Amino acid sequence: MDLFATAMPALGEAFGMILQPTVLGYLVLGVVMGLCIGVFPGLGGIAGLSLLLPFMFGMEPLYGLALMVGMVAVVPTSDTFASVLMGIPGSSASQATVLDGFPLARKGQAARALSAAFASSLFGGIVGAAFLTFFILAARPIVLAFQTPELLMVTIFGLSMVGILAGRVAIKGIVAACLGLLIGTVGEGAASGELRMSTYDMPYLVDGLRLVIVGLAIFAVPEIIALLRQDKAIADRQVLGGGWLVGVRDWWANRWLSVRCSLIGVTVGVIPGLGGSVVDWIAYGHAVQTAKDKSGFGSGDIRGVVGPESSNNAKEGGGLVPTLLFGIPGSGSMAIFISGVALLGTGQIEVGPSMINNNLNFTYAIVWLLALANIVGTLICIAAAGGIARLTTIRFALLAPFLFMIIAFAAFQSRQSIWDLVALFGLGLLGILMRRFDWSRPAFLIGFVLSAPAERYTNQAYQIASSRFRRGFEEGIDYIFSPIVIVLIVITLISVVVGLRQAKNIQAEGQVNSGGKRAPFLFLLAVTAYIAVSYWDAASIPDYARTDRVFPVFVATVGLIGCALLLLQMRLRSEEHALFADREMMDRDVNAYGLWPTLAWFGGLLALTALLGFILALALFLVGFIRYRAGKGWAYAGGYTVAGIAFICGMAATLNRDFPPGLLQSYLDLPWPLT
Repeated sequence: MDLFATAMPALGEAFGMILQPTVLGYLVLGVVMGLCIGVFPGLGGIAGLSLLLPFMFGMEPLYGLALMVGMVAVVPTSDTFASVLMGIPGSSASQATVLDGFPLARKGQAARALSAAFASSLFGGIVGAAFLTFFILAARPIVLAFQTPELLMVTIFGLSMVGILAGRVAIKGIVAACLGLLIGTVGEGAASGELRMSTYDMPYLVDGLRLVIVGLAIFAVPEIIALLRQDKAIADRQVLGGGWLVGVRDWWANRWLSVRCSLIGVTVGVIPGLGGSVVDWIAYGHAVQTAKDKSGFGSGDIRGVVGPESSNNAKEGGGLVPTLLFGIPGSGSMAIFISGVALLGTGQIEVGPSMINNNLNFTYAIVWLLALANIVGTLICIAAAGGIARLTTIRFALLAPFLFMIIAFAAFQSRQSIWDLVALFGLGLLGILMRRFDWSRPAFLIGFVLSAPAERYTNQAYQIASSRFRRGFEEGIDYIFSPIVIVLIVITLISVVVGLRQAKNIQAEGQVNSGGKRAPFLFLLAVTAYIAVSYWDAASIPDYARTDRVFPVFVATVGLIGCALLLLQMRLRSEEHALFADREMMDRDVNAYGLWPTLAWFGGLLALTALLGFILALALFLVGFIRYRAGKGWAYAGGYTVAGIAFICGMAATLNRDFPPGLLQSYLDLPWPLT
């Protein structure tokens, strides 16, 4: 009762604070900025909040909070545009939406998918705010109960979603996840700093690969190339569907799924470091597991949009729990949020326990600014959904160079290195081949996302448990098998069993027919070779740093066993089996252009960037592509190029970003943006 007696006056004060016209104005400004940032793939909340930081210094605390909360709340809403319309994950929190949202857009139902996503996002955001309102005072013991073993089990539970997304051949999904886990271990080991699949002669790999590059390469590049080869619009027909009301009705028909996935979102969001990267996959897996008819998932089932979109906005509310209560960022955007709060006013607001004790009114103001931002952002997105959905009817040869320009710019912001573009292109080729041979890209991405936390929590749990066991067997067992861990183990086992049983009904890459044996067999050999080299590389780590070799050796061993089983099955099965799925055989009648000539355009952009720098290379690429590949006149190509260069330079200037330099910049002192 004392808690409620304290909370109710603070809640009343919070409503009075946020309903001021000036505060609402800053909130709307933050929402609009967040929507603009979220529309562009790969940027997300971290880039947006970083843009705001210079303006936070000395700002009135309430105004600054309204601006930041407005932006951070709606990025998971607006990033849906890229995921649905172009098959490009707008951010790490919208990767699962691609699986069914993009096929719906290709069927001419983009407006339906978008409006269902926005309605789900609105509901999830309100659930997240409501969760914070009622549990912010009681959340401290819950958050503290999650120690290393519990965090490890949550990570393993996230990996169990591979069972759902494995596709028709479950072993291929497991090997794809192992491949993602191994690529996630590239660079210095977390424990002793030993190098894995990298060398100091190539410093870029020492720090590993970034999620923004891997996500764009595995999902965006293959879809851009596939649509470009067909030389038509994204949508298969010109009808956009029944508009936003149909999508809202879809959400209402699946409202209980939305409720469950929203609760998943706030629960996972509370756990620091996991939220944005994994919550949409867990929600998608739950949507599949609880569906009676699973045949439509992966090829345009609206439930595959409602589930992830409900969770990814709700997780923002959950992510504020450790951020506000302990000063522990629940995600990358929350880390920037903490920095922004520290700059506000005279510094009287400080996240952590003092936020609850001394500034409970500000705490609740943040909560309900979050809810208001979701409402405003969703209404704007729903109003614009029908018009923006018409992008799917434009010939893709006119959209592709613009999209590739955006994702190349986003990828470069990872390290500000030309190697960012090399990694984008190389992993993009892997994504193309995985899509072609029906290897689950979602399973691969889950593995990559969870590689770092899985290894970190495993090492920490092992070290702490060893210490506890030395003091007593009972103390060690109590540490490892806490009640929360036991519950999570049961849930994970059920998820794996049910997922593997249902995997044959899920087409993670849509319908892919079987082709000949040779090409799928060669791709499997290449995957096997990489995993074998990873095993040898990790096994050669010296004993004094053995902690850094345990995780990759274990993962590579599982991957090699899976590859051996696949190779054996390929020897025994006929070429009509799903093992030999080959999209190239199925699409050869609809592809107007070959794979390698299409890739050559983007390879040319990469080579020209290394020589001339990004802006000069981009100008030549855009003119050449629009003139010769899209078949437009010189005047059209020139206007397109000028508009594209102006747009990307305006974005870079606004975000205070640079472009990749080339060899030319080593010899000539060129002005920005040519530097």
